[in-house]
Amino acid sequence: MNLDKAKKRIAKQINKGFDGYPQITLAYFGASADCATEVVIGFVMEAGAAAQEQRFVSKQDVREDEAIQSVLIRIIDRADARTVTEIPGVTLKT
Repeated sequence: MNLDKAKKRIAKQINKGFDGYPQITLAYFGASADCATEVVIGFVMEAGAAAQEQRFVSKQDVREDEAIQSVLIRIIDRADARTVTEIPGVTLKT
């Protein structure tokens, strides 16, 4: 999938806001605010359930990695997620 197309589909899902469960949360981590080298995908099936997490790491910015962004779309689609949220910015890793 094209990188721009994948990013637009993810942004569209995020902009829809909370619509119930299942819910997916995306969190980006990196050594600096400019480069996210890791993305953590949290999946919650229902309210009060424990989150399942999957982590993807790259040497470059994961937000600009076409393969990782395509995988995020597939995960969202396969989980039939009703809500997708994103933690804004890049959380710095110490």
